[in-house]
Amino acid sequence: MSLTTIVLAVLALIVLWAVVAFNRLVLLANRAKEAWADIAVQLKRRYDLIPNLVETVKGYAAHEKTTIEDVTAARTKAMGASAPPDKAAAENQLAGTLKSLFAVAENYPDLKANQNFLGLQRELSDTEDKIQAARRFYNTTVMALNTAEQSFPGSLIARSFGFAPMALFELSDAAAQEPVRVQF
Repeated sequence: MSLTTIVLAVLALIVLWAVVAFNRLVLLANRAKEAWADIAVQLKRRYDLIPNLVETVKGYAAHEKTTIEDVTAARTKAMGASAPPDKAAAENQLAGTLKSLFAVAENYPDLKANQNFLGLQRELSDTEDKIQAARRFYNTTVMALNTAEQSFPGSLIARSFGFAPMALFELSDAAAQEPVRVQF
């Protein structure tokens, strides 16, 4: 074997490695984007349920206007947030206002027995579980992407092609990490 053949073989291996490393980063980035889209779908489901829940509570607890307005405002803010850190902060606030709404509902026995309210509560609880699962999947995917981008030799490819670390979807309030639940 000549020196030229050896050099070409080494160069071919380097190019092959670079292609594989690049494709892995693209795959991980696309998975992270897909995971974020899954979170968005579940959050939209939650946002769609909230007005129905608010209207049901309104019929029973009309004088609890402040709580109902707070939930509506928090929902609007959460729907408007887009980046993971902003979305997490808005979701913390929304979870807190939903807990307040359910606390108000506990004071109304007729509301607690209302089938519409109970159905909405079950749907919201199911949605919260799905959001939590989607967040875990997103964070796992982002962690794998960020690790691949920051580890040597993948960092060489990531830097060369402009890959940037993605933000995790973190909730700052430990209580907000739990699904909204109400015990009757």
